[in-house]
Amino acid sequence: MQFYSTKNKALRVDFREAVFKGLPDDNGLFMPVEIPKLPTEFIKNLKNYTFPELSFEVASNFLGDSIPKNDMKNIIERAINFPAPVVRLDESTFVLELFHGPSLAFKDFGARFMAEVMSYYLKNDQKELVILVATSGDTGGAVAAGFYDTPGIKVVILYPSGKVSNLQEKQLTTFSKNITAIELDGSFDDCQALVKKAFLDVDLKSKINLSSANSINIARLLPQSFYYFEAFKQVFSGNEKVVFSIPSGNFGNLTAGLFAKRMGLPVHHFVAATNMNTLIPDFLNSESLKERPSVQTLSNAMDVGLPSNFARIMDLYGSTWNNIKKDIYGTYISDNFTRNIIQEVLEKTSYLLDPHAAVGFGAWKKYWKQNPETTGIILETAHPGKFIDVIDIENKSDYIPKKLSNLEHFEKVSVEMKVDFGQFKNWLLKNY
Repeated sequence: MQFYSTKNKALRVDFREAVFKGLPDDNGLFMPVEIPKLPTEFIKNLKNYTFPELSFEVASNFLGDSIPKNDMKNIIERAINFPAPVVRLDESTFVLELFHGPSLAFKDFGARFMAEVMSYYLKNDQKELVILVATSGDTGGAVAAGFYDTPGIKVVILYPSGKVSNLQEKQLTTFSKNITAIELDGSFDDCQALVKKAFLDVDLKSKINLSSANSINIARLLPQSFYYFEAFKQVFSGNEKVVFSIPSGNFGNLTAGLFAKRMGLPVHHFVAATNMNTLIPDFLNSESLKERPSVQTLSNAMDVGLPSNFARIMDLYGSTWNNIKKDIYGTYISDNFTRNIIQEVLEKTSYLLDPHAAVGFGAWKKYWKQNPETTGIILETAHPGKFIDVIDIENKSDYIPKKLSNLEHFEKVSVEMKVDFGQFKNWLLKNY
């Protein structure tokens, strides 16, 4: 499998180079030259495959001979070793729980797969790798857990000060050894901009072996496509029109779903659900793309002003608005509506949604009212216990798993920094 840049379709790099570079030199994003169609028999018989087995089939078909099949099987077995169950909320609504991994968030799938792939490629390499990652919440914890104590790899996580939940911050800042957290006095967009600027700095790249673990890295997207197949397998019985409602921030999750559809998964439609960072829903509804800074909301992991992965979506559809609209419905949900949804669903079903899934639920119900013949799967992207400080319910401690409550006893360790690329670059050069 080879990859090109969204800014240069003539470029060709192999999977290893795409993984370790993270970004092409032209500041585009890597895209596969071809998205292979999976065998029809495989799609028809998904129920006969375990989650690791179907993940292996997807990965090996997608990547071809980039990694030998036996090695890929070992990578999958180590990375995808926790479930992604579907829970029914009502007659037409399901929730895909993606919080059963080490950091209790969907980012575990991509982070663990990427860590295994990098370790595989680095086993005979003596040069230290420094991974830069910007996070609006869950990515940092997943990357920290996935790469913790991995030989030959150091991880630097940038997060916006005061804009992640308390428990999310503890997941970012309580690791040691090869993990360092930088607390930036700015927004997620500022964190992401510093990471991108670092990759484009020729002087910095000549002195430090840099890579990225954000969803801008193609190795993060591929494993996120696995659980679309797993969810579809659990819900589809023969005639459902399956719609995925995806709480969207940087739009990596939606991009992975579109990859799954291109590979042959018969998804009827996608719902791009955002909070009040409405850039993409506005575009989908009006064909007008007006950039604006991010705003802070209850669903903080989705507080992204300009989603990076939308460039990949545009590339998939040849930047044709009508074609994008055929597959994606976009809408947004306010904080007040999010709070009401959490309360109503809990009262009716005894199921606690986290704020991000609540946005997905509200967006799905908007879509379903216009399309009542469809069946919805909402991506529950993180355990609700991670956001318990912003959820207004009684007996909050009952919803916090021990893995999270234990973090309260750990000391936060972070490097405070202004939004200043010069300062960030000097810190990197001094420490690596």
